[in-house]
Amino acid sequence: MNLILLDTNIVSFLYKGDSRGKQYAPYLQGQRLAISFMTVAELYQWAAIRKWGDRRKKQLEETLRTDYTVLAFNIRLCQIWGEVRATRRAMGKPISPEDAWIAATALQYELPLVTHNPADFEDIEKLEVITTVS
Repeated sequence: MNLILLDTNIVSFLYKGDSRGKQYAPYLQGQRLAISFMTVAELYQWAAIRKWGDRRKKQLEETLRTDYTVLAFNIRLCQIWGEVRATRRAMGKPISPEDAWIAATALQYELPLVTHNPADFEDIEKLEVITTVS
């Protein structure tokens, strides 16, 4: 069983039972699912914007704890994040801080990244992207 990193959109699809999540089942089956600390932050922002109550936030927390390995930040991850942001900026293709953290996490741990937004991660050297989007 290999570790695979999921972008926030994939976690969202799976959590909400969105049909787009089913497209990724062949890639996820038999894999250990990992997420970046940034995905956790984005999901809690999503809950705050939607004014979730304590019960729903507890359900989210339980799902995150049981279904995913959360990969934390460290100094090396920060270095990679800076390199990703600077490289994409120099290309004239800036990347959001959130996407840069997720890409940096995949790069540091040498994990493939499953995303429904592959354009967000274009032209990042050594980043393996898995998507169903053409």
